[in-house]
Amino acid sequence: MELHNLKKTKNEKKAKRVGRGIGSGKGGHTVGKGQKGQKARRGRKPNLGFEGGQSPLYKKLPKIKSFKSRGSNLEKAQIVHLNVFNKFKDGDEITPQILAEKKIIKKVPNQGVKILSNGELKKKVILKGFKYSEKAKEKIINSGATLDVQNI
Repeated sequence: MELHNLKKTKNEKKAKRVGRGIGSGKGGHTVGKGQKGQKARRGRKPNLGFEGGQSPLYKKLPKIKSFKSRGSNLEKAQIVHLNVFNKFKDGDEITPQILAEKKIIKKVPNQGVKILSNGELKKKVILKGFKYSEKAKEKIINSGATLDVQNI
């Protein structure tokens, strides 16, 4: 195989060399760069996102009303109220995974499950692996239920 034996492939066309004079096959006076303006000049081209001196969109976004920062998308602790635990029997050991299995919560987030003091706890259950608010902790202890020793 030699160079003179090679077949030319389809659409193998040289690109026009913009801005290289009349002999380049691309215009003469404006040489394919349009009329005037920053892009028609020699030298530095504007960087990506440059809007001619106007504040670029990526800088304006945080000032827009409905803008949500990356931190707002983080998972927060799932909230569960005390009266949810009245569905269980006395002496049951309850963990966040059991709540997810019983479909009381959708899933156990990375931040965990926090118990708030809404409602009354009437069952003497064993709670493990939860976070508690101060009032919820008092109500749980007063009802006779036991808490996980690590989270108290």
